[in-house]
Amino acid sequence: MPPSPKTLQVACVQLPWAKPLAYNLDRTLHYVRAAAEAGSRVVLFPEASLTGYYFPDAIELSTTRVRVALQRTCAAARRHRVWVIAGTLQRTRDRFLNLAHVIDPTGRIVYEYAKVNLAGRDEKHYCRGGDKLALFELDGILCTLVICRDGRHPELYRLPAMAGARILFHPSCSSDELEAVAWKRVSGRAQQPVGPNSRIFHCVANTIGQSPDGKQTSSGGSFIREPNGLPLAEAGYYQEEMITAVLELDRADRSYVLDSLQQPPFLRASWQAMIELVKTRAALKPK
Repeated sequence: MPPSPKTLQVACVQLPWAKPLAYNLDRTLHYVRAAAEAGSRVVLFPEASLTGYYFPDAIELSTTRVRVALQRTCAAARRHRVWVIAGTLQRTRDRFLNLAHVIDPTGRIVYEYAKVNLAGRDEKHYCRGGDKLALFELDGILCTLVICRDGRHPELYRLPAMAGARILFHPSCSSDELEAVAWKRVSGRAQQPVGPNSRIFHCVANTIGQSPDGKQTSSGGSFIREPNGLPLAEAGYYQEEMITAVLELDRADRSYVLDSLQQPPFLRASWQAMIELVKTRAALKPK
């Protein structure tokens, strides 16, 4: 296996959250190409980027249409030789899963993660949460994933960071009533940077736009942040946009989570036991 690279160029795409699947697929294919042309090795899309997060529409999509959209996204990853992280809401035997799909440059889905902490009335009604934490390799670099509300629960990425993850990919759709979205922008509640508590990179692709009924909007503000928490790239609040940054991987030294493994001493054995559980369950396929 070749050594992992010293740097990694990442693109995060900010898209509307309540558009039809055909629109979402068209923009996905556009930005996969644009990211590759810009020299990025990875392109991250928002939560439920293909199906959209607007449940009245998403739950009516046939499994065939969703599968075909995902297949076309895989083909684009293969054609442009890039990693793609895209999202869907997918029907299971009982409810829906909110999934992030990691697609490699040969067009294979090599990893999938189901959102653990559900948010909002519709998602809690239609979906059930996943039962693992994300830990996967990308060009030999150990990475992790959370989806939107998951980012409010630091154990979901700090445990994978303890296990070696150096990059957190964070697809999001921080849709809410206008007043709540405005507050999220001020407080940082939508996506809090993880560097200051973990010392790993944090890449967020968030959504923009209003729901068809005009009752909800989304807060934008996608970003790529250094392990010290400082921004390498930031998107605006209202526009569809792609941001890119080069990650100098040695800067993700994970020092804060490594300190947590040592202090206080009485927790060391418990941390190690949880890390082993994370590794054991990481490869389970959500279903």
